Amino acid sequence: MNGDAWTLRFEGLDPAQEGLREALCAVGNGWFVTRAAAPESVADGVHHPGTYLAGVYHRTVSTVQGRTVANEDLVNCPNWLPFTFRAFDDDGPADTPWFGEPGFCALDQRLEFDLRHAVLTRRRRCRDSRGRTTDLVQRVFAHMGQPHLGVLVTHLTPVDWSGTVEIRSGLEGRVVNDGVARYRGLQNRHLVPTGQDAAGELVRLQVATPDTGLRIGLAARTRLRAGDRELPAPLVARSDTPGRVDQVLTVAVRQGHSLSVEKTVALFTSRDRLTAEPATAAVDLLAVAGDATALEKEHRLRWAELWRRCRIGTDFEGAGTIHLYLLHLLQTYSQHSVDLDVGIPARGLHGEAYRGHVFWDELFILPWFNRHLPELSRSVLRYRHHRLDQARRAAADTGRRGGMFPWQSGSDGAEETQELHLNPRSGRWLPDHSRLQHHVGSAVAYNVWQYHQATGDTEFLAEAGAELVLEIARFWADSAVFDEGIGRYRIRGVVGPDEYHDAYPWSPSPGIDDNAYTNVMASWTLHTARRLLPQLPGHRRAELLERLGIDAAEPARWSDVEHRLHVPLHDGVISQFDGYERLEELDWAGLRRRHPDIRRLDRILEAEGDTVNRYRASKQADVLMLWYLFPPAEVHRLLSRLGVPVDAELMERTVDYYLARTSHGSTLSAVVHAWVLARRDRTASWRFFQEAVASDVHDIQGGTTAEGVHLGAMAGAVDLLERCYSGLSLREETLVLDPALPPQLGQLDLTLHHRGHDGIAVRLTHQHASVTMPRGTAAPIRVVVHGAEATLRAGETFRVDLRPAR
Repeated sequence: MNGDAWTLRFEGLDPAQEGLREALCAVGNGWFVTRAAAPESVADGVHHPGTYLAGVYHRTVSTVQGRTVANEDLVNCPNWLPFTFRAFDDDGPADTPWFGEPGFCALDQRLEFDLRHAVLTRRRRCRDSRGRTTDLVQRVFAHMGQPHLGVLVTHLTPVDWSGTVEIRSGLEGRVVNDGVARYRGLQNRHLVPTGQDAAGELVRLQVATPDTGLRIGLAARTRLRAGDRELPAPLVARSDTPGRVDQVLTVAVRQGHSLSVEKTVALFTSRDRLTAEPATAAVDLLAVAGDATALEKEHRLRWAELWRRCRIGTDFEGAGTIHLYLLHLLQTYSQHSVDLDVGIPARGLHGEAYRGHVFWDELFILPWFNRHLPELSRSVLRYRHHRLDQARRAAADTGRRGGMFPWQSGSDGAEETQELHLNPRSGRWLPDHSRLQHHVGSAVAYNVWQYHQATGDTEFLAEAGAELVLEIARFWADSAVFDEGIGRYRIRGVVGPDEYHDAYPWSPSPGIDDNAYTNVMASWTLHTARRLLPQLPGHRRAELLERLGIDAAEPARWSDVEHRLHVPLHDGVISQFDGYERLEELDWAGLRRRHPDIRRLDRILEAEGDTVNRYRASKQADVLMLWYLFPPAEVHRLLSRLGVPVDAELMERTVDYYLARTSHGSTLSAVVHAWVLARRDRTASWRFFQEAVASDVHDIQGGTTAEGVHLGAMAGAVDLLERCYSGLSLREETLVLDPALPPQLGQLDLTLHHRGHDGIAVRLTHQHASVTMPRGTAAPIRVVVHGAEATLRAGETFRVDLRPAR
């Protein structure tokens, strides 16, 4: 792997790395994402072709160890890429293999992913069984301007032969979800063919989910060109079986002369507005779509617009990876996602890991959207608000009021967390208690408040955001039970962000009690709920309180719980949960001698007949998440409000304690640790930052990226540059910068959106900082840079010398 700051490049053929490349080079536009599988490939354990449409889920039922298990999956939709060819002389093609079949394979390969424009180019030389050599150059993109269009352009050049070439271009609907090995014992077929045909230069395919009736329709147009000249329609034959339709085009070619094949595909579903019949809509769109050159020009312009809003300039050697991660954020969730009522899947639309579900990863993603594309943040929060009734029903089922959001969300907001999970090390299916991570509700409330702080969008707060926060606060108030023995409220039977500890080793019941992060965030949510009520317009506040049935006594109880939730301590540090000090210390050195990679400590110990529940060992940051979400002074206030004794060294002691006991089994762990160490241990922070940057591009989790990228870690790595090392915070009407650039960063350039100003330019070096407001009519904003203050109007620049005074 190599390239420059705007190109990701892979050289050679490497079956072991194919899945990783397919995920990292996937193309998308927020409506769909297509993995970078070679167009001639099929799902065979090496290649995993996949196209995933935002919000297209389907539920199936499987039997596991005698139990019936239902799972909702992000559906692997029909493959629109299929393209292959074969050459023949006068004796015809009877026994000639197609490219990609045994006897006709690529000799080499170069992948070049243009990150400025989201265009993937694949270059190959191939030779068939009769020694004929052909060069292929293929470009593919998902159109960012017209989200229903995908384009594949193939340039085919005979190197040492002339003759006739047959081209097969089609649509494959006989696909299954087969991209994650540990799911393969479960039902994986989600689509059945419902119709197909071919006419002229078009082929058309329609499939549907067998029970819900969701329909997906595709149409493909294939045209040939020689140079700038479109070739007349060649001899066309049709080849199809139920669920697969192809056109076979026959054309003469000459040695050294390129033939261009333009395949343009339209995809629609029955969920799309103003679409009665998806396959018909696809045909209609192709009837007016321009040629590949015009489409690519428009696509590139749309990406240029995006990069202007999302510019980040940095001079460290990982700058190209930062651009790659930003590209995948924008390919997963874009302006085309806004009307779809979809969340942000933790693994993007790039594969089938986590079944395409939405977790809490938006906690790590939305801060970046708030600064650059706040309309996308608002859409993600609306996804949560639209599922608030489902969260209310979930809470009511447990005897509580308010809203209990699911740990894993999919189409309708029901809890999608599986009840069993497979340990691939032991081959055993085990109970899955991760649905007890109720702290996801606090993440939703935090995201609402941060969006409001960054944008000043009081309309959204009044319309939807406040209702979310109030109902989550109500859930926490009803979850807290007063313990007379300690004079504190307690929240029992939960799982914290650590995820490893899902039960006490001495208890048959799942969950642990008084997870410190959960309790502090519950207190913060209760405080914020009371704080935002006075900020609502009077009529809206009255309407909301009446609709929710909140009387004067209820906020008073919230205040009581807010101030008296139990936060356990031991050995001078905050305990991860009550009883943590009773756990055994783990022999980390011995474990590392037995296992070169201990990231997934839970799987290792379970395979050895042990359990991580016995030990003081964390998968990722848990207590330390508090210092990730809030500055130290705010954490001090949060803990003091709860009556926790806080001294100047509490943070350092707590960080050191858990850092020594964390296996970093999640890609998010490096992000959080880089953050909390940024102003205390710059060397260690930079080391964790580099790990966060490497997380997907180098697949540090060992094979997981091939199943789908880690969007939270990708956004977190970018956020470390933009917000952590710059000391950036957006506080109501004030933009604050307090830079502490690591020595490895010489300069950092950002473009931000804040309070109506789109295009605020920030430049940071070790010597100077400057903020330039864009020209326009937006109101002035207050800027604080390294303690120096100014009120900036449109078109003005504020420059601060960061060098210490002599």
